[in-house]
Amino acid sequence: MKIADMNWIQVEERVAEDDRCILPIGSVEQHAYLSLATDMILAEKVALDAAEPLGIPVFPVVPYGLASSFATFPGTLTLTLSTYIGIIRDLMDSIHRSGFRRILIVNGHGGNTPITAFLSEWMNAHPDASVKFHDWWRAPKTLAKVHEIDPAASHASWMENFPWTRTTDQRQPTTSKPKVDFARLARVGAAAKREMLGDGNYHGLYQRPDEDMLAIWDVAVTETRELLEGNWH
Repeated sequence: MKIADMNWIQVEERVAEDDRCILPIGSVEQHAYLSLATDMILAEKVALDAAEPLGIPVFPVVPYGLASSFATFPGTLTLTLSTYIGIIRDLMDSIHRSGFRRILIVNGHGGNTPITAFLSEWMNAHPDASVKFHDWWRAPKTLAKVHEIDPAASHASWMENFPWTRTTDQRQPTTSKPKVDFARLARVGAAAKREMLGDGNYHGLYQRPDEDMLAIWDVAVTETRELLEGNWH
């Protein structure tokens, strides 16, 4: 259930019966031939699809994240770590003030994981709350499904090429891209990263049949829903 479809009175009534909610977080950054908004699109959609039969409120996705690695790709927008932690702190405080105590953060961007340290501190200050941080695409069952289909999968490759992350640009290479040197990638700045990556795909095919993608999506939604229904303490 989208918070956007609720008014404050309905939220107050809902939280009195069920204190679970979801905050999706993403990023606006290069994804080769896919949408710059891929990470935010996927985080919000998997959250909504997982929550829908349970009636759990889903807040609008936080679109911007920590994307400094791709800063030299046009269209990439990135926040500094201190700014981002401040934003997440304010949002978590507001969610808690609204009465929610079981909060699932559905993350769509690997670069956002530094906030897990902050969340640990935040829970120390809010002992009545429980927070689950969920990297949906590399959760165990979802990642296993990806590897079952094709282990050559990474950022901006076929594993993020869903019908809802594509653009009108038809320039999709049909070849499989060789794996980037991850060790070197980690020790250079954004300009050198862009030179190494070219179009932005880390490695693997650019697209696979939609049948494969929907199979992965079914697993991802189910795995996310299991977190909502599972133990919180």
